[in-house]
Amino acid sequence: MRWLVFLSLGTVLATGAAFAQTMSAGHDVMTNVSSSSLTVTDWYKQPIYDKSDSKIGDIDDVLVDPNGQIDAVIIGVGGFLGAGEKDVAVGFNSIKQSKKGNRTYLMLDTTKEALERAPGFKYDSTKTGWVPDKSNK
Repeated sequence: MRWLVFLSLGTVLATGAAFAQTMSAGHDVMTNVSSSSLTVTDWYKQPIYDKSDSKIGDIDDVLVDPNGQIDAVIIGVGGFLGAGEKDVAVGFNSIKQSKKGNRTYLMLDTTKEALERAPGFKYDSTKTGWVPDKSNK
């Protein structure tokens, strides 16, 4: 039994040493981040407004492409307290962000009505992704 404990401890120490060596070599570790960087929480579950400052929906998901770049957002529009809401996809670069007070303010140059007419999407848990919602045209 004692040899199993020493073997486990040796494995942990060797793994830790390998991790420390990788970390010290600077692989994928940053020493600084840009002060202008935004966090996902500045976008995810945040309201989005039109040009006249009317709320047109909430960002329900942030989609990342295979290269790690943010590609699109899913905006929940319409409905009441989530019931009857329609999810639409909007290109990430279409959203303009600014600051209002200490909060990130997100704006889209469209109307709530235009989003309600846009093709809908639904989350497919078996595919773990968003797919066109054929029932919500």
